[in-house]
Amino acid sequence: MAKKAVDKEEIKTEAQAEEKKAKKAEVKEEAPKRKKSKKTKKETELEELKIKHSELNDKHLRLFSEFDNFRKRTSKERLELTKTASADVILNLLPILDDFERAIKASGEDKEESMIEGVKLIYNKFKSILGGKGLEAMDCIGQEFDTDFHEAITKIPAPTKDDKGKIVDEIEKGYTLGGKVIRYAKVVVGS
Repeated sequence: MAKKAVDKEEIKTEAQAEEKKAKKAEVKEEAPKRKKSKKTKKETELEELKIKHSELNDKHLRLFSEFDNFRKRTSKERLELTKTASADVILNLLPILDDFERAIKASGEDKEESMIEGVKLIYNKFKSILGGKGLEAMDCIGQEFDTDFHEAITKIPAPTKDDKGKIVDEIEKGYTLGGKVIRYAKVVVGS
């Protein structure tokens, strides 16, 4: 009996030893799987971080280019503003220039040369100062009518066929300041 009990115990210990081996083998098999799953988690985290990095980098580049465009646009607007800042003042002075021209035309009938010379001198000085600020008179007579530069006051029958659609007479001169129209020329168009 004692031998049977020892055999049973040996069998139990052998069975337990095999179970322990089997458990160790299972643990060993699971351990590499866990490591692989950890690697994939790290890889996915790395991929997510790379995606976030590229998105943030893209946002940064777009923001930088947007700011650069804004800076260029505002500097261009500022430059344009300084060129045409005096447009209001010059626009208010244009009727005076027109009056000088009318006075010169009307004084042609007078015999007083000194008055005519004085008015012409003031007119030329005034015109040169405004010209120095970028004011230019439009030359309209004989040109094609263009609504970007001219304002038609009336239409008259054209004296010749060549004058159809062209400016026959100028009622009031048009002016540009720095290449920009500040007053349209009031003209008579041949039809």
